[in-house]
Order: sequence, then C-alpha cells, then structure tokens
Amino acid sequence: MANDSSSTETAAVVPVEKTAAKPARKSSKTGKSKSAKKAKKKTLIIVESPAKATTIEKYLGPGFTVKASMGHLIDLPKSRMAIDIENNFQPEYITVRGRAKLLKELQKDAKKSDRVLLASDNDREGEAIAWHLNKALQGKTDAEIKRIVFNEITPVAIKDAVKNPGDIDESKVNAQKARRVLDRLVGYNLSPLLWEKVKNGLSAGRVQSVALRLICDREKEVEEFIPEEYWTLEADFAKGRSVFTAQLVQYKGEKPNLRSEADVNAIIAEIRNSECRVSDVKVSEKTVRPKPPFTTSKMQQAAANRLGFNSRKTMQIAQQLYEGIQMGEHRVGLISYMRTDSVRISQTALDEVRGWISKNHPAELPPEPIVYAVGKGAQDAHECIRPTYSSYTPDDVKNYLSRDQLRLYTLVWEKFVSCQMVNAKSATTSVDITAGDAIFRCSASRLVEKGFYKVIKLLSSKDDVCGSLPSLKKDEVLSSEHSFYPEQHFTQGPARYTDASMVKVLEEKGIGRPSTYAPIISTLLDRYYVQRSNKQLVPTQLGRMICKILVEAFPAVINEGFTAEVENKLDEVEKNNIVWNDMIGEFYGPFRERIDEVERTQESIKGFLDEKTDKVCEKCGKPMLKKLGRFGYFLACTGFPECKNTKSIPLAKCPVEGCDGEIVERKSKGRGRSFYGCTNFPKCSFLTHFKPIEATCPKCGWFLVEKFDKKNGTYKSCINPACDYLHSETDEEIPGASAEDDS
Repeated sequence: MANDSSSTETAAVVPVEKTAAKPARKSSKTGKSKSAKKAKKKTLIIVESPAKATTIEKYLGPGFTVKASMGHLIDLPKSRMAIDIENNFQPEYITVRGRAKLLKELQKDAKKSDRVLLASDNDREGEAIAWHLNKALQGKTDAEIKRIVFNEITPVAIKDAVKNPGDIDESKVNAQKARRVLDRLVGYNLSPLLWEKVKNGLSAGRVQSVALRLICDREKEVEEFIPEEYWTLEADFAKGRSVFTAQLVQYKGEKPNLRSEADVNAIIAEIRNSECRVSDVKVSEKTVRPKPPFTTSKMQQAAANRLGFNSRKTMQIAQQLYEGIQMGEHRVGLISYMRTDSVRISQTALDEVRGWISKNHPAELPPEPIVYAVGKGAQDAHECIRPTYSSYTPDDVKNYLSRDQLRLYTLVWEKFVSCQMVNAKSATTSVDITAGDAIFRCSASRLVEKGFYKVIKLLSSKDDVCGSLPSLKKDEVLSSEHSFYPEQHFTQGPARYTDASMVKVLEEKGIGRPSTYAPIISTLLDRYYVQRSNKQLVPTQLGRMICKILVEAFPAVINEGFTAEVENKLDEVEKNNIVWNDMIGEFYGPFRERIDEVERTQESIKGFLDEKTDKVCEKCGKPMLKKLGRFGYFLACTGFPECKNTKSIPLAKCPVEGCDGEIVERKSKGRGRSFYGCTNFPKCSFLTHFKPIEATCPKCGWFLVEKFDKKNGTYKSCINPACDYLHSETDEEIPGASAEDDS
C-alpha cells in the first residue's frame, strides 16, 4: 500500500545526509577490519526511471545502489497473440526486444547485493514490473528480494519505505494481467478482421475504440447543428461622471426574444427618449469554498484550461516534478505521485501545510483540517497530487524549474495550499434600470473576505471578481448616454471534445483509469483516427470509417457501458473478490463467436473506398484514383507499382479572378503545419490556414471554410474578406464540415 509519510522540513533545500568514510583498520589475519566487512553489504533498489534513480540514490547515500528498469523488461511479444486460450488464458511472456542486456545487468547487480528492493510505481503496471523482475532475479542471486512503495520522493518517505519493505501484491498483479490479456484478445482479434475486410495496417483496441466512438458521435452532433441568429442589446447609463453599461433583460414584462436587427432597432426607437430610473438594487453575499486538491483527471483539465497543455505534456511534466529536480547541490521530488483518483491527504502533509499557513496567513487557518470526500468508484490507492513540501512556494523554486515546470507546479501548490484555508466571501450588487417598457441590468462583484484567494494567482478566474458600479439607490434617476450597442450572435452547437473535456467524460463514464487517460488520447492521435484542430479533437475520415464498422459489428464491446464494467471487474480482481481467469472466460466465448460470425457475414469493402476521378497522372498518363490513407484522402496513379505518383486532393477552385488553379493542402517548413494554397503557386499566391469545405458562398461564389475563435466557437464562414456571409438555418444546401486543418 502507498506510504503516506512526508517531510515536515522547512529548509529551502532538502539536505542530503552523508556519512564521512573512516579509514579501515587492518586485521592481523585477513588485513580487513569488521567494519570493512560490514561496508561490503549492499542494497540494490530497482526503480522505473533513471531520473528517479538519481534522486533516490542521493537520498540514501553509501551502501545503496539504485538502478532503473526503464519500464517493462518482460511482456507479451508483439508478433503474435501469445495467450494460451486452452490453458486458462495464461499469457506467454518474453524478454522485451532490446532489453535483454539491461536485464542481465540487473541480474549481475543483484548477485553482488545482499538485499534487492523492487521500487516500481505503486499501481497495477508498477506491481507487474516488480513481479516480473522478482521472477527474473530468483535463482540469479541469494539476496532477499522485497517490494517497497512510496507516494512521494522525499528523504523521509524513501527511508521509511526502505525500513519497512513488504511483499508483492499478487491481486494487483492479477488485475494487470487480466487487463493485458483482455486488451490483447480484443486487439489481436479485431485488427486482423479490419485488415481482411477494410484495409491493411489498421488497428483497434478495447478502450481507445470506445473513446473514438465518443468523439465521432460528438462530431455528428456538431455537423447536424444549424446555428440560429439572435441579438443582444446593451446601453450606457451615467451618474455624474461615472458611466456604466447594462444589458437588456426584459421588455414589456417578458424576456426579450430578439431574432433580427429590426427587432432591436424597434426597441431602441421606443425607449431612446424615456426616463431612466433605478428600479431595483440587490446586494447578495456568497460564500466561496476552496476546491479539493488535484486528482490526475482534474490536474489534466486545469493544465489544459489554464496552461494550454495537452494530457501527454501534463503527465510528462508531472513525472519530472515527481521524480526529482536538481536544486543546487541536491535533487528534490517536488510533488507526490501523479496518477491518482483520490483527494485524500496524509496526516503528515496536513500538519505540514497547516504549519505553513499558520506562519504565513494565520487569519486564514481554519480551526480543524478540511477533509474532502473521496469520489464514488475511486480506487483510493494514492493520496491526492500535492507538493511534497508546502514551504516550497513557487517563488522559492522558480530559479530551478523550466517555465512549463514552474507553471504546473504552481497549479499544484496553489490548489493544495488553498484547499486547507478558510472560505472566501464575495458580495454581488445587481442593479435594474427601467427605461420605458425595458429593463436593463448590470452587476458587479467584489471579494469581501479573500480567504483562500490569498494564495491563488494562476488558478484565479476572471469570474471571481468583475466590474464596478457607482453607488446607486432605488428610484434614483440616471442620465442616458443615448449610446446603444446592438450585437448579432449565432447560437453555438455542441462543442467538440478537447483534452480537458475528453478526460472529464472518460472519468465520468468510468472509461479507463488515471494512468490511461493521456495514453488513450495519444493512441488515437498516433493512429491518425483523430486530429487536433484548434485544440479540439476531430475524427479523421479514417477514424469515422473504422468507428462505424466496429460499432455496427460489435455493439456489445464498443460501448461505454461494457468498458466501464470491465474497469469495475478489474477493481474486483485487485480486491481479490473475483478470479481473473474466470473474468476473461466469461467475455471471450461470446466475443469469439461474434468474431467468427462477422468474418462469415461481413462483406469486404477493400478497394470500395477508392473513387475514380477525371484526373490523369502527369507522369504516365494513366487515370488517378482517390484513395484513403493514414493521413486522409489522396490521389494515386492506377499504374502502381510501376508508377508511384501521388498528389493532394483538390479541395476547391481558386477564387482569384482569372486563375484556373485549385486549392490543395500544403505543409509549412519546420513545424509542418497545414495550410491551403493554389496549385499555380508561385504565379498565384493565394493561401489560407482554414480548410475549405464542400460548399460555395451563395453571396459571392467563393468557397466556405470552418473557423474557430474563443468568442464564437466553431462556425462556417466565407473565405472572401469582403463578404459577411455566415451559415444560418435558411441555407439548407450547405452540408456539414469536418475541420482537419492543423492551425
């Protein structure tokens, strides 16, 4: 189980204990003293990464050697299924290709040691790594082999773990084995089916395919949504020299339904010369409670929303902070273990953070520690993500961290320290102003008591405090500035998933676990089933096609309910409540029958996706086909393999007057980002960073593109800068678009 110990040191840098070596006295018989013999005793600790090894070795000093396994050394082979179906689904493990030399080195180091401590991560994968290492070292050394775990890399936590070694958790190993076997059975049955029926080189997975389905379903909603026009109206009012703006919230006793500019202008004409009077003033106070410390998913969401990090980048930086940062002469692990679904805080960490708050913000220290409820379904194997030392403020460590490391550490530090401080209080003043039959409303908020906001900077929101108003009283007459601000809007459809919202929905639906959220998204991107566009996850044509086939053929497997049920069963295996082989057996029989049925009945669509075109290969004169590859559609010569000519697909006619070129996708040098330019370049220099969609503007005839901005979200627009056309419900001829640009 995870060790919840943490240091209460407050020094700016963790001191590393070193013992001065004393010269050994020579024995009259052997020439060696008893102390010299004792110094020969050695402990080998095996962790997963070199950075962690370096940090831990410095903490422990002489007598300890810390080596890294670099992840899994023993696993299933990639070339075959390697699951013995007839023998209760036993996996056939081998040494990972290219890792034999490292394994022999560890066996050699173990042979020289008196004790071996396996210190891989305290999760299912880490337990499996320790289990495999234990098997590989047995018989190669006489040393005692034990398991140690810790939640943070600090001197106190590491030394405590070394003093209290335990045994490998077989139930956790079985849960990892069940997960690995199940994923292998699904992937190595579905992928060959796709090769046979669709296209060579495709792949499918149990969890990733469900995530892909969620993204494809959302894309369908985006495409089917038709925006509707609506308007808002704001006006300026003044008291003395103070001018402020209010928004129309009621007209003739009802909420205004402004569908056109004419609707707005009619209201303005009626109220323009009306008396403006304060009809209501309300002041309300609200208590704002600090939020719980980070779990993995919440950290990924905050890093995406606040810092613009994708999930993979967030976890990479968190790993660096956890494993240790060089601070002067010492390495310091700055945060606790970063894969967790719990908000639990150890007593030692609570004592340390309360000590820091009492010293620096005594008025904001609550009488008792704040305890947060662990979420339903959480494994609670690790405590929350927190700084190992609350006394290490972001200002204290900023000179030792990169910009991105500092920003992520600041989020973790602010979230944790603030969660143990008193509530904040805000006061909101809301003012209604009557002008004829119209009521305008404005509001302003301010913090009455800052509370936990005293340590919040990077995590602060624009909504925490907003606006300011002059002192106003009911029935007070205001002067109208006769300044009205009508604004056109279009209703926004469902938003595509981003890294943050994808992680949130995966957590809510029980798909995957903290350690798998980032790999799920990365796998879909690596397979080119999904692309990022404006930080949104957009399915490619290939991804949508694979999703459609899998969902229609395997509805019982490619659905969120099945995936969530599997995660629950894996938890039960880890708790030793069910046998892993039985779990696999219940699944595999019906699944294999369905595979056989689909193989018999599913018609092959190999080559069906190829489309004839009127394009001719300029190299050999043969016709060209439109084909679907890993990077989308392209033109390929029918003379393949003799002629290997390929070209980009024309997406639209060049809109430049007098040019007969076509718009195709191109890649910029360096970062390789997509843009769209004319085939007559350099004669024609037209280019855009927005991908054309299959529609032309009904006003000017130029092609349409899909654009995105923070204010309006995703919307369709004419590429002609002199045209104001926007897609609306009256333009039925315009189909939906799939934005796949890399802008």
